[in-house]
Amino acid sequence: MVSLIGKKAPEFKANAVVNGNEIVQGFSLDQYLGKKHVVFFFYPLDFTFVCPTELVAFQKQIEEFEKRDVAVVGCSVDSEFSHLAWLQTDLNKGGIKGVKYPVVADLSKTIAENYGVLAGEWDYNDEGEATFNGAPVAYRGLFLIDKEGIVKHSVINDLPLGRSVGEALRMVDALQHFEKYGEVCPANWKEGEDAMKATQDGVADYLSTH
Repeated sequence: MVSLIGKKAPEFKANAVVNGNEIVQGFSLDQYLGKKHVVFFFYPLDFTFVCPTELVAFQKQIEEFEKRDVAVVGCSVDSEFSHLAWLQTDLNKGGIKGVKYPVVADLSKTIAENYGVLAGEWDYNDEGEATFNGAPVAYRGLFLIDKEGIVKHSVINDLPLGRSVGEALRMVDALQHFEKYGEVCPANWKEGEDAMKATQDGVADYLSTH
């Protein structure tokens, strides 16, 4: 897989569910260009196990993302109708009722393929019949995209491994700190802590005091 870091985020138009109850057509990340950073994340399937914990965790922190002017968008290979049903299912029944950010339907699997997170690939057997090797779902990919549409951070987990929403917020803070002040953010940096200048003197000063 070729890294998307530093490259334009792949464009798409797809059906999605917004506000937890409304199906829209032609949803695109282009609407955020010049306006918001975007956390765009993939998950394998609706009505599964680790997935609802992640989607609900993002919703619980949605005010923190909004304070930072960041749009959160989820995506899986399910249809918009599956998304809608899941979004209307109570938490105590394994649903994600209460999630309000957009959830994109990638039924064709082309979005997952273009972002490099499809957990398998199409092939043909000796008879010329189409086959699929691997799992026809998305890995747990997450992409932090700046206001110019450029991918600045990504992480891809295997199917059993849930992600940290706190780490996603930390990376947003680091990117926005760099954009505002031109300072780079060292290991384990958190908002409010010292960053450093990207020079030999800068790193020497930082390491001598931390």
